[in-house]
Amino acid sequence: MSSTPSLLLLPSPPSPPSPITLSAAYRDTLTSALLKLKSSPSPQALVVALALPILKGRGRSKLIFWSTSQSILAGLYTLVSVICAKEGIPLDVGAGPGSVDVRILLIDHERGARYEHDFDGKYETNSTAVLDLAAFATSVRPWKTVYHPSSEAGYELLSSFLKYAEGKQTFMQSQLVAIEGGISLTEPERPEALVQQPFRSVCLGGTFDHLHPGHKLLLHASLLLLSIPKKDSDQTCTLIVGISADELLAKKKYADELQSWEHRAKTVLSFLCTLLEYDTTATSPPTTSKDDELIATLRDGRVVVRCVAIRDPFGPPIHEEACEAIVVSAETRGGGKAINDRRTDKGWKPLDVFEIDVLDATEVGEQDVSRTEDFAAKISSTTIRQQRAEARRGGV
Repeated sequence: MSSTPSLLLLPSPPSPPSPITLSAAYRDTLTSALLKLKSSPSPQALVVALALPILKGRGRSKLIFWSTSQSILAGLYTLVSVICAKEGIPLDVGAGPGSVDVRILLIDHERGARYEHDFDGKYETNSTAVLDLAAFATSVRPWKTVYHPSSEAGYELLSSFLKYAEGKQTFMQSQLVAIEGGISLTEPERPEALVQQPFRSVCLGGTFDHLHPGHKLLLHASLLLLSIPKKDSDQTCTLIVGISADELLAKKKYADELQSWEHRAKTVLSFLCTLLEYDTTATSPPTTSKDDELIATLRDGRVVVRCVAIRDPFGPPIHEEACEAIVVSAETRGGGKAINDRRTDKGWKPLDVFEIDVLDATEVGEQDVSRTEDFAAKISSTTIRQQRAEARRGGV
């Protein structure tokens, strides 16, 4: 992100969360925040921190309710996309004035929860990419504006956040902004779904051209599968992000608007910084380059992110036996199967395959969106390139 982002604190979703109930709970709040930021003369960034009980376990060893987590992320990114489409707010990263780069975080928290700090006064991170409220409030900063719903739950969450943030960042009253709070729904409970055993190495792939909500969901869901070693450990975990090489995209529509491989890789790393790092103003982490790769080390040196140029239909998983899991979308499901077929042919263990939800506007009550395909097209890289091309020609 190129400037200090704003923060939107959202209380826990209704139980059980669904696209319709997420829309009822958060549509007004998200709309208010997005419209405030849209009016700025420069591009804006908004980090949406959703506080909910999403981890299980004691101490540092936590497991995540992965299926529930990615489903909630999909629902929220769908809702954000619908709002932005209606209000004419560009969502892709780097879209220029009037745009809002929305990045959603999950924060592990239950109303009334108390947190104990370590002997050094710090709140410890855990074995997942998700921080609890105390660790988030004390570690992740600075924020330009902190938005929150004008509801009892919204004010309570703000109070808890400020209690832990005290002494770390000082807020003027003008930086704390109450906005429409949606409706009150059933208090959430910790999910009953199975927690997911994590992995040391997770991979995914895509073009990641003009990074948009679908890309963000895929990256975030993949990150949530990692088992992050303890701080000061000599061990690491690895996220392998396969990014289509420039020559594989040469025949794409509106190819003149394609971003270079290096630009796309750096944008991916910038987004992952939001999920793993503590300085919200960092535009990109330090990187090293080698053999078609851009590599960054995040979360105190414990998470290695390898952006790898894909020059064949399969990418790193058929060249590196150590890969353990892959995250796909409905669109790339067949590719996941093909990769496992190739690994089996080599005598390697097949990857565990995880599929993210589709961003579907009809599920959040958008009656004017007739087909999922229509909505998906509106937030696709191809459509974004088309819009950029038409803007250059003066067509819009």
